[in-house]
Amino acid sequence: MTTSVTLRDATAADVPHVRRLTRALAEYEKLLHEAVATEDDFRTAMFGAQPRAYAILAEPAGQPPVGIALWYYTFSTFTGRPDIFLEDLFVQPDFRGQRIGLALLRALAQRAVAENCRRVEWRVLNWNKPSIDFYASLGATQMQDWHVRQLGGAALRALAEGDRHG
Repeated sequence: MTTSVTLRDATAADVPHVRRLTRALAEYEKLLHEAVATEDDFRTAMFGAQPRAYAILAEPAGQPPVGIALWYYTFSTFTGRPDIFLEDLFVQPDFRGQRIGLALLRALAQRAVAENCRRVEWRVLNWNKPSIDFYASLGATQMQDWHVRQLGGAALRALAEGDRHG
């Protein structure tokens, strides 16, 4: 059965749905133990004085949202133009196969083109073959010659406090 959905930008009233959907993604990715963001965290990040993140929701008529694309802007110093980084793309399992993920990505691509962004980027776990295949079918390419790095926790604090490398 195909469900008709409406895509819309998330509002402050949607924060509980944003948290619910991002936690469902974390559970799917076997990372629920890392999903510690609260509704207040999302409210501040998305609707505070300096919004840092945005979301598009997929909502069937008369039902709560079943899909999300949560994203933010990055910037390319090489081109002098913004990019969009897709942090989370998720569709509830019962609604997969209905092109909702495609619709969310298309809406994000349309926004990127309209705002003269250079590209949309995201990460995908190396074991998530269905998603990797889906992204490849859209023409998305795997980055070559680049490795993702993170600095967090105690190492981040140590660097900030001058306790690392001088």
